[in-house]
Amino acid sequence: MDENIVETTENTQQEEKKKGTTFSDFMEIVESVIISVFAVLLIFTFVCRPVTVDGTSMVPTLQDKDKLIMRMMGYTPKCGDIVIVENDSSHRYENGTDGKIIDGSGMEKRLIKRVIAVGGQTVDIDFEAHTVTVDGEQLYESYIKEPTELDPGMFEYPVTVPEGYVFVMGDNRNNSTDSRSPLVGFVKEEDVIGKAVLRFYPFDKFEFLN
Repeated sequence: MDENIVETTENTQQEEKKKGTTFSDFMEIVESVIISVFAVLLIFTFVCRPVTVDGTSMVPTLQDKDKLIMRMMGYTPKCGDIVIVENDSSHRYENGTDGKIIDGSGMEKRLIKRVIAVGGQTVDIDFEAHTVTVDGEQLYESYIKEPTELDPGMFEYPVTVPEGYVFVMGDNRNNSTDSRSPLVGFVKEEDVIGKAVLRFYPFDKFEFLN
């Protein structure tokens, strides 16, 4: 057999093998990218998600435009947690005291606040002494900007948080629309989207929260 023919056949086979290997490598890369994108989407949909602070109601703890990571999956609100909540509606007692819960209009936006009390706990705010107590224990709030003076007149204190709801307040107590306001009131646990666990921007303020 002509040696030139043999060499040509071998070269053709090698080129075809090389092309096949290159295509296979390319498809593996594409598959890896698709899996990675899908995993990231799952994480951001169910596990955690980046959020941006809008406003100054959490000063000095958080500043306007801070960027955070919010944990969602398997989260149950706890006192002291910084949470992101849906505020499509507000909730209060019908006659200002324990009893039937009625719904009102919210601001139809997401809020970031701190959980002060959960269902079954009693909140008392003394706007003259500037103290907040939960179940008779005064909170020592080193995180607030200034003493609590703002009273929008939503509740008669002390007030007991109904089961399945939480009571939230901003750290910037006198510049925060929160559970003290008719626009927020009690927040349903199901409207708590997640807990802020990490500030990643600005980079010089990178820190885990709470």
